Amino acid sequence: MRRLVPVLAAVLSIHAAPALADDSAVSRLVADYEAWWLADDPFTAGRLGDAAALARLPDVTPAADARRKAALEGFRARLAATPDAGLSDEAKLNRDLLRWTVESQLSRLSFDEARMPLSSDGGFYDTLDYFGSTTRIRGREDAEAWIARLEGAPGLWRDHLANARRGVKTGFTQPRGTVEAVIKQLRDRQAVPLDDDPLLKPLARLPDTIAPADQAALRARARAAVERLAPVRQEILAFVEGEYLPAARKGLGARALPNGEAYYRFVVRDHTTTELTPDQIHEIGRSEVARIRARMEAAMKEAGWEGDLAGFLAMLRKEPGFYAESRQDLLEKASEIAKRIDDQLPAWFATLPRLPYGVRPVPREIEAAYTTGRYFQGSPELGVAGGYMVNTYALDQRPLYELPALTAHEAVPGHHLQIALSQELEGVPAFRREAGYSAFVEGWGLYSEKVAGEMGIYRTPYERFGQLSYEMWRACRLVADTGLHWKGWSVDQAKACFLENTALSPLNIDVEVARYVSWPGQALAYKVGELTYVRLRDKAKAALGERFDIRRFHDAVLLAGPLPMNVLEARVDAWIAAQKPAA
Repeated sequence: MRRLVPVLAAVLSIHAAPALADDSAVSRLVADYEAWWLADDPFTAGRLGDAAALARLPDVTPAADARRKAALEGFRARLAATPDAGLSDEAKLNRDLLRWTVESQLSRLSFDEARMPLSSDGGFYDTLDYFGSTTRIRGREDAEAWIARLEGAPGLWRDHLANARRGVKTGFTQPRGTVEAVIKQLRDRQAVPLDDDPLLKPLARLPDTIAPADQAALRARARAAVERLAPVRQEILAFVEGEYLPAARKGLGARALPNGEAYYRFVVRDHTTTELTPDQIHEIGRSEVARIRARMEAAMKEAGWEGDLAGFLAMLRKEPGFYAESRQDLLEKASEIAKRIDDQLPAWFATLPRLPYGVRPVPREIEAAYTTGRYFQGSPELGVAGGYMVNTYALDQRPLYELPALTAHEAVPGHHLQIALSQELEGVPAFRREAGYSAFVEGWGLYSEKVAGEMGIYRTPYERFGQLSYEMWRACRLVADTGLHWKGWSVDQAKACFLENTALSPLNIDVEVARYVSWPGQALAYKVGELTYVRLRDKAKAALGERFDIRRFHDAVLLAGPLPMNVLEARVDAWIAAQKPAA
């Protein structure tokens, strides 16, 4: 099992590198790792501008995993043989973060997670739908590449089915409720008419550099490829209904899996990038629930409510004035909030990304079981903007008093700002720009909801209550995820925290708890990360007093790319020291 990146003053990249540093060994190691990684991951390679990769799909077979393990063990050995002596601060940071990455990947491979390729949040069967909504065809080569992926999908899907059968054989499966949700997803997807299939979207508008006759031929080929997927979809549905559902694990929690206790401990460490135990995180969650509830009750009184919190929540869930009148109305309100936040960004951030973002509806073919909002990563290399995705399904479950906090989290100053800045960093290796340390990324999203309040984005007591309700949502995640996967809770026990303490709609709570059941540990990242950001900002303000500059603090936090929490803290400590006048 991996250990977290050691905290070394040298990894902070705040101070200048020694003049005689020899970083060549680390540079070669990083280059070799990135060449291997991008050859192995065509989805990321394509998004980063590799035209050839846009035509490829990943290899998910056990033989490919064995090759991955061998390659990663080779990188581990080379990392272990790289000494500190003669390395610049930046090279030490690159080496230590690469070590973290390699150890995390090896640990995941050791648990053979490929055996569980589906969840209530989606699976291999809808990955290409996501790419269909973000793929931009710039010429014939791009069109041919997309069609190649469509034509390769049956083989990829059947490889995933083989992995899932291995999960059935070894008892590494999702619980029944998750499998039933997947069955509904598969049936709903089968019902999408061919003319509306999201896999055909990339070819709906082709550049005029492609002759009309050739455009028609490309579309016909894509249509034929999508038609050939229909029997494979039926094969997947038959497998999930006939083989997987009867083999669904009996318990809800990850602890019910073979070697489940070790697996859950791993995902907790991996998503939080800390050494906190499940029990410690559970208690942090309970403490945060109590603290936030007191603030919610104060906001409730500010709104003029004289009853109890339960009554206020019931009123919020039923009052028609708190809900949009149409899908377009919801999108327009989200867009207006986004532009108000854009207007405030320069006062809070010294460095802003060049890549813009759009406000888009969640695709209708997935909206029923999808979260209330999400961020779709863009690609500067491919000319694709980031996407703030707003779920316009079931409008009576999408309260407007929560929309400002959702926008701050998913768009700016949340995911889009942080991820686009990371994508645009110069002189930082790609594996760091693309790093997915959940506590950093999701913690930043939750921290951004607080920043939006400081910007003045929440204009009514109800919107301020909505932000607190969203923060409570993440505190309840700590309680619910550890309750489900560590303490043996039922779904009803997990839902209780959300129903009793948040203004979330019943549908949102159902979708979210289903996600926590099927994706152990991920829900812990938000609050653990956000608490770290808040603590580090308070530390910096206390140390620097009038010298504290929020814009420069945010630069210090964001401009090295995503980091594990202990490395982030060391970086902020070094930044604080650098701001103080010389003795």
